[in-house]
Amino acid sequence: MAEHELHPENWVDLYADYLFNYAVARVSDADLAKDLVQETFFAGLNSAKNFKGDAAERTWLISILKRKVIDHYRKINSKKGKAEVRINYSDDSEAEGDWLEQQVADPYSKDGDNIMENEELGLAIQDCISKLPQKQALAFKMKTIQGMSTEDICNELDINPSNLWVMIHRARTALMGCLNDNWF
Repeated sequence: MAEHELHPENWVDLYADYLFNYAVARVSDADLAKDLVQETFFAGLNSAKNFKGDAAERTWLISILKRKVIDHYRKINSKKGKAEVRINYSDDSEAEGDWLEQQVADPYSKDGDNIMENEELGLAIQDCISKLPQKQALAFKMKTIQGMSTEDICNELDINPSNLWVMIHRARTALMGCLNDNWF
């Protein structure tokens, strides 16, 4: 293969399985992963003229797929609100950090330097939330992301406020551990 030459006729045979596995690990839905891979191939064909050969063909396709995954999460989260993350700013035990709202990338932000990092953080948060026990994840999303009232959440989940706050605390602790292991 020439350095600056793409061979789209081989993409399905060479890269489809790899791209599918990459996508399904990030979206946890086989049908959606297949759609994202297909969209990646179409986008690759449409932007083939921009391929400079600076990266391998597979690496270039993965970068397109990453954008497709990010766009997917941006689309589904645009109406749900923003996630929150606890960040330790120092090792000083008295300065544990704060719960920071609005850490997932704002697609309308003019701050180009942090957009990719925020998008990846958003994906890491979504991945970590998906690893929580189902009821805990639901309570966390309802309270923190959707901004529902304690009373409404307790009524919907048939729990009392103390149980809710324990679940939220455990979810935050688990998310911080997951983010520390997988992101920071």
